[in-house]
Amino acid sequence: MIVLYVIIAGLAILFIWAAFTPAGYTIEREIVINKPQSEVFNYIKLLKNQDYYSKWVMTDPAMKKDFTGTDGTVGFIYAWDSENKQAGKGAQEITKLTGNGIETEVRFEKPFKGIAYTALETQVISPSQTKTIWKFIGDKTYMMKVMHLLLNLKKVLGKDMQTSLITLKNNLED
Repeated sequence: MIVLYVIIAGLAILFIWAAFTPAGYTIEREIVINKPQSEVFNYIKLLKNQDYYSKWVMTDPAMKKDFTGTDGTVGFIYAWDSENKQAGKGAQEITKLTGNGIETEVRFEKPFKGIAYTALETQVISPSQTKTIWKFIGDKTYMMKVMHLLLNLKKVLGKDMQTSLITLKNNLED
């Protein structure tokens, strides 16, 4: 009986704690790539290139993909559907391009519904070095707050982003 009370108290604390956590989140990771800024930017602005560096895309090589528009331009949509729960189902749309960055809206359908925004920015360090910064920004529903606390999603997503950036660096520097 005491074990049951401890479990109930633990869950109550978790749900109360979730109520007071921020509704929004931002995750940011960066890496230095030994290539000129224009080369890095011209690669990352093409969403189809995520097939070669995004940990999430690479979790299911058999996922169904659908493309709408011209890759590397505002309005291009990269949609995916996978039976793999880590990949899920959704779409990513280019919403803004600058001379050094790309912004997208990511619409998740499975395993949960939600919208997030990403930004990949390139900064010149030297003629042959580019800092690449990846930001992931979103809002959390109450249940997403609980999941973020339970699974430490900010840490998990940050680790996946860093893994993807390392793969991007390795691909571009080879």
